Amino acid sequence: MYKKVSVTIFMDSVKSNPQAQQTARVPVTHPMLAMMGMLIGGFVGMFSETSLNIALPQLMVQLHVTTATVQWLVTGYMLMIGIVLPLSSLLSKWFTTRQIILFALIDFAVGAAISASAPGFGVLLLGRMIQGIATGLILPLMFTVAMQIFPPYKLGAAMGMVGLVIMFAPAVGPTLAGAVLGLASWRWIFWIFIPFLAIAFIFAVTSLENIAPVTRPKIDFLSILLSMIGFGSLVVGVSLASAQGWGSSAVIGSLILGLVVLAWYTHRQLTMAHPILNLKAFTIPGFRIGASLVMINFGIILSAMYLLPMYIQKGLLIPVALTGVIMLPGGLMNAIISAISGRLYDRIGARKPALLGFFISMVGALMLALTTTHSATWYVILAHVILMIGAPLAMSPSQTHGLNALTGPLAADGSTIMNTLQQVVGAISTAIATSLLGIGQAAYYANGLHHAAGAFVNGAHYGFYFTLVMAFAGLLLATRLPKQRVTKTE
Repeated sequence: MYKKVSVTIFMDSVKSNPQAQQTARVPVTHPMLAMMGMLIGGFVGMFSETSLNIALPQLMVQLHVTTATVQWLVTGYMLMIGIVLPLSSLLSKWFTTRQIILFALIDFAVGAAISASAPGFGVLLLGRMIQGIATGLILPLMFTVAMQIFPPYKLGAAMGMVGLVIMFAPAVGPTLAGAVLGLASWRWIFWIFIPFLAIAFIFAVTSLENIAPVTRPKIDFLSILLSMIGFGSLVVGVSLASAQGWGSSAVIGSLILGLVVLAWYTHRQLTMAHPILNLKAFTIPGFRIGASLVMINFGIILSAMYLLPMYIQKGLLIPVALTGVIMLPGGLMNAIISAISGRLYDRIGARKPALLGFFISMVGALMLALTTTHSATWYVILAHVILMIGAPLAMSPSQTHGLNALTGPLAADGSTIMNTLQQVVGAISTAIATSLLGIGQAAYYANGLHHAAGAFVNGAHYGFYFTLVMAFAGLLLATRLPKQRVTKTE
């Protein structure tokens, strides 16, 4: 049986022992250098999630595909992350931390080269999915290693650093990609990844140490298969809805298959003596609430960042390079707030930053939902900035709240669970936003109107209202966070 614990149980245990506060669980000589390879690789991976968003209208024309098809460059990438992530805990028991990270960095470089030289949509999607494998390996290890190699008194700052990578990279992706597209073709978005990956590779070779023993446990191939089919079917089902409609047999069948298989997978993990993923972490309230808030927050970010660059280009008819400039202030604000929010948890806990963050996110989403084809540029920038204040303000404290509620081996499983569901929800949110975009456009044309920009803006409104609903759901859930930072219930 698991005892009811709070977010601060690990911190509580070390407060009574001042010496423990100065000691990491796994001491390393240079923790920041040890993290650099993963941080750079993680930044490239998360940057890749949104960097193509700004190029989607251009890709649709050059590759002769529809919106429903081109979205797979986003959802397919996140689908692969969601499939690989549940395996990270098992892989870390079969291979050293360094081996996994080095493989992931090489894998990402190969995927980037394939995408950059792709002759058509199919090869481009293949390269994107290969990149997704690498990101799925790097993300959970970033959190796990940070939790192990930094002492407790630096934990909030360390998680804020990781949160900066997770939140800033997707936000700044459209800006940097817009600059690239203003100077060269979309292929260079992928080519520029490779030098950064090479730098990350050098850091990993020279500074990364293994943080867990290699035990090589028995592999449960059925659980791996169930995980792949379950998460994959959910994302495929939601993604197909944008092209075939929510009532189509393919969509309904994929969703039902995904839910049934995931129920089987969950039952198997809870009843196995040595599960691939210890889902008993959800029996701990602190983790359950923190993980749910992170999933909602990531859905807010991914849905808005998918819609906004396209709205600016196809609704306001602004060139692609200038679109990146318009999105820059929001990206910079995201970086600033991400760096601060981790330290806020150290001082005041998770409740206040999360509540304020989701409320601010609601304001930003509502402002975006009220845009028109003639909205002033400053208004769009302001709405984006407000959203980029709210989302990272809630993210890092919620994440630390959830992970810090776990101790022992559950900590690694908790990181994997949180990141897996985060990516799956991100993919589903993007697919839902695409579907709502199409529904809104169809509704506009059904009223006898024929203005393409107006139709796109109406569709974007449907998507932004979905973002608003998620922010409201996050606000409600955040009220369940503990009012006091230090609590412990036996």
